[in-house]
Amino acid sequence: MTTFAEKVIAFNRRLRYTGELPDGFQVINPFLDNPETLTVMATFYRKYYNDDGKRRFLAGINPGRLGAGVTGIPFTDTKRLESACGIVMQSAHTHEISSLFVYDMIEAYGGPARFYSDFYINSPFPLAIIRKTPAGGWLNANYYDDPALFEAVKGFMVQSLKQHIELGLDTSEVFVLGKKNAEYIGRLNAEERLFGKLTVLEHPRYIQQYRSRERKAYIDKYLRAFHGE
Repeated sequence: MTTFAEKVIAFNRRLRYTGELPDGFQVINPFLDNPETLTVMATFYRKYYNDDGKRRFLAGINPGRLGAGVTGIPFTDTKRLESACGIVMQSAHTHEISSLFVYDMIEAYGGPARFYSDFYINSPFPLAIIRKTPAGGWLNANYYDDPALFEAVKGFMVQSLKQHIELGLDTSEVFVLGKKNAEYIGRLNAEERLFGKLTVLEHPRYIQQYRSRERKAYIDKYLRAFHGE
């Protein structure tokens, strides 16, 4: 039996983006950039996914450079990796606001062991994208920020979604994080018929940045959606 964990680990080890990108955009692949990322990623999945059970899918946008762009684990910065999952990363120390909300939600659900036995989180574009600023720095970018960027990565996204499904996902419903993300995933789903129902939830970064006083209500909204309410 090949476990869910070993399928995810193999997917991540093979993950490469070799397509073109518009000027000013780059892709970060943490599995190539930092050997420890492969180690902590494998430890995480073997801890929580060491079985052949099906999971429900939470679909993000694309990883942030301080979350999965470092740890290789969606919505998991090094702080939450250690404090919630008990896995220490020595070579990097990161804080990402989306990770804070996600792990508070996971704790409300019943903790990482229970949550990850039921859910798998990833993104249609599973690598971090950054955009060059006029000043010469780099910021996180979303795959839909530029029409040319989306067209460049669209085929890779469809392939990635199909590979996620093959890991062992329940495709009857997908929980899509972010309303604009849902527009694009809905468009891909109409073409490819990958999932049944699309349930849209506010993105953790949006909640943390603009609705932090209401975060408890949003956690409750997530939990109600998971329970079909």
